[in-house]
Amino acid sequence: MSENGGRRVGIKEVAAAAGVSWKTVSNVVNDTGRVGDATRARVEAVIAELGYRPNLAGRQLRRGRTNTLALAVPWVHAPYFSVLAHEVIDVGSARGYRVLIEETRSSRDTELEVARGFDVQAIDGIIFSPLELTPAEIDGVRGPVPLVLLGERADPDPARERRTDHVSIDNVAAAAQVTAHLLDTGRSRLAFLGAEPPGAGRTGAQRVQGFLDAHTAAGLEVDERWVLQCPQFSRPAGAATVESVLPRIDQIDGIVCANDELALGALHALRLNGVRVPDDIAVTGWDNTEDGRFSNPTLTTVAPDLRAIAETAVDRIIAQLEKPGVDPVDELVPHRLLVRESSRA
Repeated sequence: MSENGGRRVGIKEVAAAAGVSWKTVSNVVNDTGRVGDATRARVEAVIAELGYRPNLAGRQLRRGRTNTLALAVPWVHAPYFSVLAHEVIDVGSARGYRVLIEETRSSRDTELEVARGFDVQAIDGIIFSPLELTPAEIDGVRGPVPLVLLGERADPDPARERRTDHVSIDNVAAAAQVTAHLLDTGRSRLAFLGAEPPGAGRTGAQRVQGFLDAHTAAGLEVDERWVLQCPQFSRPAGAATVESVLPRIDQIDGIVCANDELALGALHALRLNGVRVPDDIAVTGWDNTEDGRFSNPTLTTVAPDLRAIAETAVDRIIAQLEKPGVDPVDELVPHRLLVRESSRA
């Protein structure tokens, strides 16, 4: 139905005005069945005159599509995920899809609900950045809704047959690159801020591996006391962790941080305690968030190509819709190292 002079216009009114059956009107609207050119022109003229608009949602459901995607991320307020959401919405719109946002808040139960497809039929596909579930757990519970995983959660069993697409940057290589940058500037006593236990497969663990690899390539050993874990990837956690090691801070000359939020917290704590960046200690971040471009000093960071992540993820959903059962893929997207004031020699 549609509005016409304050009242709703239905398909039967269009049919009566055009002198055809409602089925003929439906065939014209949906471009189905056989309708003669003259009849089609008459029906289209009546549709325009009465201002009739088809029930798009109902038509999409009958066709098995809603042109709606869901993006599930841990925290909408986090700078990285807010920019990622913007890119996914923009790419989805360009491809004819509306994007709904779900905040999982790092809840295992919510992530399980996402992996199962929300148990609804109103979503064509889900783009999902999990924190708590492993790829194997997601594969074990996922429903029929097309699903693409984002981020750097490694599979503890690489030989396992995958069921789900995965889009990310090469975290190990990127971490090795930013660590090598600090070593190339003459720093040799580095800390890592934001580590996670080896084998965890999560972001911090992969980035620690790249940190270790760069030291091995340079013929240097890592002091394990300076591989620092944090309770969260946040500014308060970064500041608090740096505060806790201030009595021995003169043992290091650089800090590789697992994300920009930790790095900004570290910069704050160092500045408050009279430690100069980059003169005394260099600091690097990860994600290329806007605050890092305006911090003092400006923050060296690893910049994932968020546009490429969004485009690849949406296109993989479309590929699954167009060819159900298509083999899953692991897609690596580009990143850049942006060298700014916080790490210059």
